[in-house]
This record gives sequence, structure tokens and C-alpha cells, in this order.
Amino acid sequence: MHDTATMLIELGAIILVLGLLGRLAGRVGFSPIPLYLLVGLAFGHGGILALQASEEFIAVGAEIGVILLLLMLGLEYSASELVTNLRTQYPSGAVDFVLNAVPGAVAALILGWGPVAAVALAGVTWISSSGVIAKVLGDLRRLGNRETPVVLGVLVIEDLAMAVYLPILIAVLAGAGLAGGSVTLLIALGTVGAVLYLALRHGRLISRAVSSDNAEMLLLVVLGLTLLVAGVAQELQVSAAVGAFLVGIALSGEVAEGASNLLTPLRDLFAAVFFVFFGLSTDPSDIPPVLVPALLLAIVTASTKIATGWYAARRAGIKGAGRWRAGGTLVARGEFSIVIAGLAVGVEPRIGPLATAYVLILVVVGPLTRPRRCGAPRRAAGARRGRRGRGRRGPGAVRRGRRGARGTGRTAPAGR
Repeated sequence: MHDTATMLIELGAIILVLGLLGRLAGRVGFSPIPLYLLVGLAFGHGGILALQASEEFIAVGAEIGVILLLLMLGLEYSASELVTNLRTQYPSGAVDFVLNAVPGAVAALILGWGPVAAVALAGVTWISSSGVIAKVLGDLRRLGNRETPVVLGVLVIEDLAMAVYLPILIAVLAGAGLAGGSVTLLIALGTVGAVLYLALRHGRLISRAVSSDNAEMLLLVVLGLTLLVAGVAQELQVSAAVGAFLVGIALSGEVAEGASNLLTPLRDLFAAVFFVFFGLSTDPSDIPPVLVPALLLAIVTASTKIATGWYAARRAGIKGAGRWRAGGTLVARGEFSIVIAGLAVGVEPRIGPLATAYVLILVVVGPLTRPRRCGAPRRAAGARRGRRGRGRRGPGAVRRGRRGARGTGRTAPAGR
């Protein structure tokens, strides 16, 4: 009973503080993510006041937060749009890999950590944080910007690339032979391919099966299906986040719109919990010894991510400040980087603190690395939902935001 009371007090205090800080960030005009991370550091191990009873609950909530962020992003796009993005953005994905994975691998070799650690650190510096970026795009109401489909295209390629990279990394870390690694890779690719096929060919049937006029039933079915698929994907060596994203892709029309409306408050709550947990899992005393190499690596790879976004936006015909906004948006690293570092600490223990410091630097700097709005025409982010039920035009269509529909004049945040 005492533990339950302590957990409720801790959770209530944290959520209240997050709400107040989120309101402050909204008034100032920047994303609350850095403030959420600082809350996590303050209440984590080695912080001002370490949590005792609620840490396990927050860890589970953080996993759900990432899953919901990716589900909501998937709900913004149809399967056909995903395939189109992959076809048009694959050169940008290749540039992204070269510019951002190579610095991590080189840094590991310079530090004398060996080739296995180099493969792991390459992944840490390569993959942008889909959770952070989804939150930033929603908080700053930039889902309707012209460069946002380009950013999302790069992120989708990165997430799908994780289905290839993670099995390879796990096989390398375990010292598995070529045969064992190939089997794991084939399972992962087969899973992603099967889900994409179902979404493309039978998406309407899936939506019809999930559909319900009862909001409660729709919420339970969509949330349950998402968690189930995410868990199965994780078990099959495909990221749970990728599984959740593919569920969102498979749903369309009124089902996608209704699910998005119902899940938005849950996503916002658990996304905040995710960023708090990220800070909770970091001991501030581990950061100073690796701060200099982490800072140097952050400077280099922030520049290369900006270059990646600039190149991708240029290929899409976007001019001016939109290119720099695309690059700045991609800077943040997060959940995948931490997962990769966690897998590799058994081979090279120093990669954990370095990755943590590196990610903390970029997850704070990333939301701030953007030019102010320069009057670029914006489309209301809500158009995507409307078109999924009516003929699915390209990524540039206009929709009316949910909050805009209620008269506030604001576009509702949506997540990746």
C-alpha cells in the first residue's frame, strides 16, 4: 500500500511538472523536449531526487510512448505514399548513411574500440530520433510545411533500414557466422515486406475490420492491435517502432481519422514520459568523462545531418529556408541510438556513457537547430487525413487541422 501511494505521488508530481513546463515552453515558443529531459536528469539516479517506486512504470510508459509516436506518424500517410517516398528519397537515404554513419565508425576506430564497436557507433550517429522529431514537428506546428514530407521520407528510410541494420549488428555482437546472421536478416526483411504488402493490397479490408462507430471499441482495437504487432515485430528482430508505424500505414479513411483523434492525448502523455525516462536512465556523473569526444562527435554529425536535410530538400525542389529547416529538424538523435548503444555495451562498455552524452547534446540542440519561420507558405497538416479516404493525392495536399476545425486556428500535433 505504501509503495502504491509513493508511486502515485511521484507520478502525479512528475506529470504536473511536465504540464507546467510544457505551458512555459508554449508561451516562449520552443519545444518542451529539452525541459522534459532535464526533469528526467533531476529525478534519475545521481540526480537531485531519485525516484523509488515509479521508475518501472515510467520505463513501460516510455516504450508505449515511442510506439504511439510512430503509430501516429503512420496514420498520417498511406501505404502508396510510403512507397512513393521510398522511390523518390532513396538517394537521400544513401547520402544520409554515408555522411552520418561514417563519422561514428571512424570515431570508434580512433578511440581504439575495434571494428565491432565501430559498427555499433556508426548506428548511434546515423539514425535520427523519430520520437523527438515527431514531437518537434507537432509542437512547432510544422506538419504542413513544404519540407516536412522530405524529412519524413528520410526518417522512414532510416527506420526501415533499422530492419536490416539491427539483425546485422546483433549477429556481429554475438559473433554469429554468416549463416546465422543471414537467417535473422531474412526474417526481419520478410516481416517488413509482408506488412507492407498487406497494407498496400488489403489496407481497406484491414480498416473495415477495425472500424467501429463506438469510440471506445475503436480505441481499444487500434491500441491493442498496435501493441500486439509492435511486440511481434520486436520478437522477430524488427523494431517495435517500425511495427507500430506499419500498423498506422495499413489504416486509412475514417478509421485513421478517428483513431488519430482518440489517440492524440495518449500519445502526448506517453511521449512526455518517454523523454523523462530517457533522462532518468542517465547518471549525470557518467557524462563529464566522455563529454569532450561526445561534443566533438555531436558537432560533426549535426553538421552532416543538416547537410543531409539540405540535400534532400534540394532534390525535392524546396528553396531557401525550407532546406535549412529540413536539415535542422533531422539533427536530434534518440531512441534508436540508445537501443544500439545498449546492445553494444557488452563488447565496449565505454560506448554507453558516450552515446548517452552524445544523444543528450543533440536531443537538446536538435529542436533548437532551426531557422525562425520565414513566411514560407504552410499547408494545414490535416489535409493528409482527409485525402486518405478520398483518392489519396500526393504529399502536398491540404487538410484542415483538428484543432483548427474547433475554431482555435491551430494545427493539431501529430507524431512519428
